[in-house]
Amino acid sequence: MSEWEFVTSRPDETGESPFWHPHEQLLYWVDIPGRQIHRMDPLDRRVESWAMPSEPGCIAPAASGGLVVALRNGIYRARSWGGALQRMAGVDYDTATTRYNDGKADPAGRFWAGTMYEPRDAASAALYCIDLRGATTAGARVAVERKAGNATVANGLAWSPDARTLYWADTKSHVVRAWDWDARTSAMSNVRVFHQFAFKPEGWKPGQPGYDGRPDGATVDSQGHYWCAMFEGRRLVRLAASGEQVAQIAVPVQCPTMPCFGGPDLKTLYVTSNRQGRPAEELREQPLAGCVMAMRVQVAGLPVDFVAD
Repeated sequence: MSEWEFVTSRPDETGESPFWHPHEQLLYWVDIPGRQIHRMDPLDRRVESWAMPSEPGCIAPAASGGLVVALRNGIYRARSWGGALQRMAGVDYDTATTRYNDGKADPAGRFWAGTMYEPRDAASAALYCIDLRGATTAGARVAVERKAGNATVANGLAWSPDARTLYWADTKSHVVRAWDWDARTSAMSNVRVFHQFAFKPEGWKPGQPGYDGRPDGATVDSQGHYWCAMFEGRRLVRLAASGEQVAQIAVPVQCPTMPCFGGPDLKTLYVTSNRQGRPAEELREQPLAGCVMAMRVQVAGLPVDFVAD
């Protein structure tokens, strides 16, 4: 698999939040508008799907088994695949205009999720840290802390291999920011622009040259490089810890959404993608837009972090 290969054939509307489960040797991801959680065994490529009551913005594996799921109206805990959803924390935003989007567990076991302000006409999205440690039943007190804001579409959440830097992107602003991060206290400080991408040229239309996309989901490899899917840019970029772009990889669809590393050696790069809202001509040219693609890479990724509960 030296080149991109599609590993699913049934497209999602917006595939997102992929992670590799090391104990189960399965790839998990979501279809946000399709209100589905999927998982796949790469050996036979059989996909199981689980319908959600609202949009699953992101998911993460839990240390005691099952998943943590960020739905539109709160954070939920599922003890097993297809099992009951226990609402662990609510929200402090208007669910008519805002929902959870990109998120994952941090290296200390807390669950983080950013929001998306759907009208996209104000920087009203935020990043939240949800600590489920000790919350064993629905209704238990769960610590939810707003950690950052001034964004419209939260994306690109990741941590450096030494757990001292936190990355977070605002897709609409075409920017990835970085903070110094304390794993023990979860304190964020020294915010700076990690990488500013060029904005979309006025009048640009899909299929035209001159636009490299905007930052969507991201992951970090074992050497500390930040891999980011560039929505509408038909590529992934690899940024060094300095923020310098050191590589880019073309992908076979216009709108990749999020990469993750998987396989037993964490050297298979999986990427989800989007087809929702795309022009008919583009979808005729890219009928597998919305599917998951994969490629072997030389540098391994980091293992997924589990939510401590």
